[in-house]
Amino acid sequence: MVSQDTLVKRQFGHRARLALSHAEVLKTDDQAHAARTLWNLLHAWWQMMPKEKRTLANADAAIRQAREDIDFLAVLPAQAAQAVLKTYVRAWKNCWEGRADAPNFKGRLRTVMSVDIPQGRDLNITRVHRRWGQVNLPKVGRVRFRWTKDLPVGKHATTENRITGARLVKDVLGWHITFRVQTLEAGPEPHQGPEVGIDVGVNVPIALSDGQTYEHGEWLTEKEKAKLLHLDQRAARRKQHRKPGERTSRRLHRTYDQIAGLRAKAKRRALDWQHRTTTAIARTYGTVVVEALTITNMVKSARGTIEEPGKNVAQKSGLNRSISGEAWGRTVTMLTYKTARLGGTLHKVPAPGTSQRCSACGITTPGSRESQAVFVCKNPDCGWSGNADHNAAHNVLHLYRMGLALIPAAGRAVVRRAQRVKPATAR
Repeated sequence: MVSQDTLVKRQFGHRARLALSHAEVLKTDDQAHAARTLWNLLHAWWQMMPKEKRTLANADAAIRQAREDIDFLAVLPAQAAQAVLKTYVRAWKNCWEGRADAPNFKGRLRTVMSVDIPQGRDLNITRVHRRWGQVNLPKVGRVRFRWTKDLPVGKHATTENRITGARLVKDVLGWHITFRVQTLEAGPEPHQGPEVGIDVGVNVPIALSDGQTYEHGEWLTEKEKAKLLHLDQRAARRKQHRKPGERTSRRLHRTYDQIAGLRAKAKRRALDWQHRTTTAIARTYGTVVVEALTITNMVKSARGTIEEPGKNVAQKSGLNRSISGEAWGRTVTMLTYKTARLGGTLHKVPAPGTSQRCSACGITTPGSRESQAVFVCKNPDCGWSGNADHNAAHNVLHLYRMGLALIPAAGRAVVRRAQRVKPATAR
């Protein structure tokens, strides 16, 4: 019997594919566009109002008035409109506390279409058979979804284990629903596994200080890459025939959808590899140490200006694409919550010098890293040689053991940014 003191409340999301008819897709699209429009109207109202009138009650009154004046907003359920307001206010709080940038307008093309269902009791989930279930979507109707995981519904739902809401999200494969599940489970025991340092790279995605490496192949096959190139060329040709200001043709839209489908397939394969790799690391090691990389600075363009043009621009662009493709930040985010869930800890150490320092003698000598994979210490008293990635992973673990770790990141999916002054538009 597990005591109540060792139980912890955990929330997670379960994503499932919806099977919508054409009419239901149109209704859901209209709701998503209405939610985005409501966000933009709320943002414009927030910027116009003086600081003393930016209250939750005034914003709620403005939303109600907008839903009465604009017929298009009526397609959005009232509770979904309230969720837009709560999300917008939370975005400003995250900005003031230094966790995110200030909220901005949401563009039609660059914004993910989504609708929030904040109340779990409105879903009325039932299981039809082994592969499919049914859920009630407000102002859409009763629709089917792919049943891939047991959900706490019916007699299995309790006050500690239940569905608290859901969110509809559209991607290149169509509409999906993400259920928010709240459960009460036993807290993890402290992980007794060993310590490990991790070095991330482009040629070797993940190298551990104990000599183990995790690698992957190309996310797309040669046939799929050839098809993607063919579609890109077709889109470029069709775009040339479009006059300025003319609407995009259906053929070009269809080509864009095919391109997005192939890229989404590559991303799903990358996510699958990252999840399997980070789960294996979190289960094996009790303390995981990574570098505190500033990835946004690492992928900056080297193009320069007209007065001072950059050098090796094409090579730097290729490196930037490779770094972005590896998604190092997403790997660290996965390790953060998985180590915390299994009783381990994740720490970050300063990144400068980990690739140039010799892990055997501790001396940094210029030219020791002879290539991407070979490290030969130039110190006359040492001369150690080995794999450059494992050498860097050893240095990462050494910094942690020397007490040079930054703020522990365990338990937080995102490292908090430095405190800063509130933007003028929010004061």
